Amino acid sequence: MKDKGLYKNLFTIVLPIAFQYFMSSLVSASDAFMLGFLNQDSLSASSLAGQVAFVYSLFFLAFVSGCNVIAAQYWGKKDRVTVENILALTMRYSLLVGAVFTLGAFIFPEYIMRFFTNDPELVRLGGVYLRTVSLSYVLAGFSQAYFGIMKICDCARLSSLIGSLAVVFNIIANGCFIFGIGPFPEMGISGAALATVLARAFECIFILVVILRGKCLPLRVGKMFRLNDAALHKDYIKYTLPLLLNQLGWGGGVTMYSVIMGRLGTDAVAANSIASIVRCIIASLCWGIASGVGIILGGMLGRNEIEEAKKAGGKFVRLSILIGVCSGVVILALTPVILKVITLNDQAQFYLKYMMFMAAYYIIGNSLNSTIIGGMFPAGGDTRFGMICDIVTLWCVVVPMGMIGAFVLKLPVLAVAFIITLDEFVKIPAVYKHYMKYKWVKNITR
Repeated sequence: MKDKGLYKNLFTIVLPIAFQYFMSSLVSASDAFMLGFLNQDSLSASSLAGQVAFVYSLFFLAFVSGCNVIAAQYWGKKDRVTVENILALTMRYSLLVGAVFTLGAFIFPEYIMRFFTNDPELVRLGGVYLRTVSLSYVLAGFSQAYFGIMKICDCARLSSLIGSLAVVFNIIANGCFIFGIGPFPEMGISGAALATVLARAFECIFILVVILRGKCLPLRVGKMFRLNDAALHKDYIKYTLPLLLNQLGWGGGVTMYSVIMGRLGTDAVAANSIASIVRCIIASLCWGIASGVGIILGGMLGRNEIEEAKKAGGKFVRLSILIGVCSGVVILALTPVILKVITLNDQAQFYLKYMMFMAAYYIIGNSLNSTIIGGMFPAGGDTRFGMICDIVTLWCVVVPMGMIGAFVLKLPVLAVAFIITLDEFVKIPAVYKHYMKYKWVKNITR
């Protein structure tokens, strides 16, 4: 495949996915922006409570990524029946874990909040948010599983449309319920949670309409409970389990960052929340690249185009570095605007200024690693290395250093923030060395 055709194919897939990531990240941004107008405690509490949704996302992203590892190759092989079976398996696990998170957040919200902070007001506000938002978790399990398979099956634009419309709905509902616009009651932080639930319901209804009209792959509900393909189930578990352990290891480490910041004061929490949101918005293209790379390489490997996949991989690595650098420049350019728009006290503003600088260089490493670990390696079934790499980097290096810096050495907030942005750069040498071995270049279909 020539360079022009390769990049055209990539961006045909990437742009809808990246736009969907971008739109999804706008929800967190709108929550922070609108709740910031109420008070800083509401902003900080919603940020900490949002870690529950983040932890749940680690599960469904692992299930969806495991689905994509296998489904991309079978779709490239034009085996539609097997892809339908993979969707049924993915939905089974995604809905089951979603139900567990929904029940936990509804029944024990304050206990969950105490894990993140010891501030009584943040615990109270976060508990209100979690109980209200709890239903969104099981609804997300359904919608995200479908979005994943739609990207594989040449329906990336449709999934982007549905997700983007849901985001617009969410942002409008945020304004209505947080501030009590028009006939709606003023609900504050619980209004932001209710808007999230309604947006997830909107997604699910839209997806059901699309399925009934035959616009995308159908869900065989019976197969969710009675699928007896032991070999396929074994393959799914084989490739999904390392991804799940990887997601939990990485996500648990990132959650520990919030735990550390949560004990350094509300100023640190608020500044870190804004910097993380901006970074996530700008990183949308990086994550879209990673998803698109995985889909394209998976299809190539499913068709046994081994040498072509190797050459394409090198081009994708170089592209990811370029995208990362450009993203960092954008973050630096946006920093003065963010500091003027966001209402924080002087100390939080000071923290935010330098955390934005940290986000600018962090995103370069994130772009490279997400493309290789999250896109290229899983495309050929190599899901184990990323698990080991992320867990060792976070739990043996960065999290212990962050905790020692914060609680033993009592370092300043910005010094602790710097320590916990080192993870992407610590693992680059090991990631690149493994990439050059080309163990990820293989066909895993039966």
